[in-house]
Amino acid sequence: MLSLVDRSPRLCDGLSRREFLRAGSLGMASVFGLSAVGSGAPSELPGKSLGAFGKAKRCIVLFLMGGPPQHSTWDPKPLASEEIRGAYGPISTSVPGTQICELLPRTSQLMHHVALLRAVSTGDNAHSSSGYAMLTGQPHQPLNFENANPGPPNDWPMIGAVLQHLRRGPRDMPPAVRLPHHIFNTDRSVWPGQTSGFLGASADPWLFRCEPASADFQPPEYNVGGNEAMIRLQGRKQLLAQLDESLRTIEQTGATDSFNDTQRQAFELLTSNQSKTAFRLDQEPDVVRDRYGRGQFGQSTLLARRLVEAGVTFVQVNWFRGADEPDEAPCWDSHADETARLKNVLVPPFDQAYSALLTDLIDRGMLDDTLVVCMSEFGRSPKFNARGGRDHWGTVFSLAMAGGGVQGGVVHGASDKHAAYPQTGIVRPQDVAATIYHCFGYAPTTEIRDRLGRPLAISRGEVVREALI
Repeated sequence: MLSLVDRSPRLCDGLSRREFLRAGSLGMASVFGLSAVGSGAPSELPGKSLGAFGKAKRCIVLFLMGGPPQHSTWDPKPLASEEIRGAYGPISTSVPGTQICELLPRTSQLMHHVALLRAVSTGDNAHSSSGYAMLTGQPHQPLNFENANPGPPNDWPMIGAVLQHLRRGPRDMPPAVRLPHHIFNTDRSVWPGQTSGFLGASADPWLFRCEPASADFQPPEYNVGGNEAMIRLQGRKQLLAQLDESLRTIEQTGATDSFNDTQRQAFELLTSNQSKTAFRLDQEPDVVRDRYGRGQFGQSTLLARRLVEAGVTFVQVNWFRGADEPDEAPCWDSHADETARLKNVLVPPFDQAYSALLTDLIDRGMLDDTLVVCMSEFGRSPKFNARGGRDHWGTVFSLAMAGGGVQGGVVHGASDKHAAYPQTGIVRPQDVAATIYHCFGYAPTTEIRDRLGRPLAISRGEVVREALI
């Protein structure tokens, strides 16, 4: 895994020969797509070309960890009883006949750019196993496995890793990035489905751990993540000096297979001005930073826009569990006091950041070829529990897509009158993945290979064509 990390006393300050060779063993060239094995060209569908096929050049995934309630976001049920509909009513949108929750006033005016999928279902009520399905497009084995850890048989690569693997070739920026932190379980272990899985380290998206909302946020030091060590690469001049020293050591020992020109290009990319500049949030006008919201999610979303604008293909922004979150209702996992948390903590910052992102992409002429997907691992139960919250519900929930081949103003699928079960147009995680790949120009039958060299289709799902242009 390649990890971009903020300053930490746990990291090494130099690049020793052992660390350098460890970095070389990670296949840095492939991490940055500098060694093209096979073709990264999009596959083609038989027959006439479809409007959305290959439309997307880049993708931002906003992952709302914990499970937002569909009732108080994308799928309000105003005719249901209060114990089901909740305290918040619907609001009209820029699409006649389409309503969303009143807590989303800014987003409501942009719904003509957004497609809603209101019958998404994993059939899984555990955070980590249902999350694995949404992040990879493959069901976890078994379902309903809480605190699941990565590893076979659940080592399917995340969507960003598949795109990185397929779109290999020389680049000025890393193909895929995750920020600002991993999503982790209650025992602090990392969810499965957040890495390259069986594709190996060469397809692993960068992980950039950061606090973009902090007042003194600066571009990070660049670090190569090994299995046991994080290697700090402190600036271009020092790095090149270290590389030259390592080269001399390699020449003396004859270990030339650990370093080559392609790996030098990879390290150059790590410290390129373009890469560093992309992380400079301080270069954004205050009015833009304020528009996104000065909190962690808002500034992370702004950082995602800067990264895709600089050339990154795939950025996943995680709304992760913070250290000060209440145990009974961390992040969007609102098992208690949902009404107050939605209004005071959760929905307004999301509404602000999401609407700012869409508006920003529109103003910059980028939305047409930038796919924006807002999703979570599941939704919430139709009825409130005794603590004033809702519990896990993978049976039906909603997902929003915009740009990059998506037909704005569409509502596909419907839940029942309580937002408890799919009624029409059910969408599975594999269908979501197939749709994203389709927008990038890859048919679900496009093949990747596992560790044994066996060909596998990137998705077993069906493209949700009703949501596309």
